[in-house]
Amino acid sequence: MNLASISENRTFEKRVPITPEIAKKYIDLGLKLFLPNNYGTHLGFNDEDYENVGANLLNDEKEIINNSDIIVQLGLLDEQKQSYLKENQTLIGSLNVSLNKEKLDSLKIKKINCFSLELLPRITRAQSMDILSSQANLAGYKAVVEAFQIYERAIPMMMTAAGTIPAAKVLVVGAGVAGLQAIATAKRMGAVVFATDVRMASKEQVESLGGKFLTVEGTENLETEGGYAKEASDDFKKKQEELLSETLKKIDIIICTALIPGREAPKIIKEEMFKNLQPGSVIYDLAAIQGGNTAFTQLNKIVEKNGVKILGEANILNKLPVSASNLYAKNVYNFILNLYDKENNKLNINLEDEIIEKTLVK
Repeated sequence: MNLASISENRTFEKRVPITPEIAKKYIDLGLKLFLPNNYGTHLGFNDEDYENVGANLLNDEKEIINNSDIIVQLGLLDEQKQSYLKENQTLIGSLNVSLNKEKLDSLKIKKINCFSLELLPRITRAQSMDILSSQANLAGYKAVVEAFQIYERAIPMMMTAAGTIPAAKVLVVGAGVAGLQAIATAKRMGAVVFATDVRMASKEQVESLGGKFLTVEGTENLETEGGYAKEASDDFKKKQEELLSETLKKIDIIICTALIPGREAPKIIKEEMFKNLQPGSVIYDLAAIQGGNTAFTQLNKIVEKNGVKILGEANILNKLPVSASNLYAKNVYNFILNLYDKENNKLNINLEDEIIEKTLVK
């Protein structure tokens, strides 16, 4: 079988889904690998690195797609490249089903098998394939580093002959994978960390990392069966606003990570709450791509409101593309390993396998 990947639009996506290390694994598995020239050169992965492990590099992306059984990408191909696809091919990536429904429906009509990896079930067997966890981990780390870089004061407590500098106080909104990594990173750098989440299961995880969990009085556990956050009630939102408004008076840096799959990000830091933040405070909003967790977040801009700087990027992983590519490539390889029947040299789309059934776009 022929496996391929073509270059993403590097203006907004620098990651690649196949690294030289993983290219060798695919070839050892018995697959033929086809890539375009200069596929990974922007990340320091030279063409020779791929050719040395047995990959075939070509100039023509249309030829690469036409001759392939499996195409692996970060996101959905653009319309021009979708037109190169043919019946019974398989497309694997993070296809963003909620936003790309019409495009994916047209691919189903063409009998293209589309697997979207953000739909992976939260089960033990799928952990090695979990792109959301691997990428969110890096995003949480980098958001803290970026926020600390903008913040114009020291982070850890420092005792000097001239006096004591207090530790910066960080609030992490949303204690999923990105949030937990943000807590761990901020703690390692000497900050005092607070966190809030609608899922009560997060309390123990936050506290195990040294964070202080802010509990909304009378809260219910707002967690789906898949382990994601779900929409909170109006009563919960009101209590959360009151708790956060008071907490913000002592906070220097906020890392926002709260997302609801397939929905607009919840507005948690409302306009009126900004009066409680001190000038010089910094907010990094990882939910910016879905509208943001603050009232003033703007995509790919640094907004200043009442002396508070708000950052939100479409793809923070473009600042860690090598690390992010290495993890993503391993996730996808593990997914294909589960999908590929090496003995019969074909894909086994077994819908009794929960991983395959949940990720196949229907």
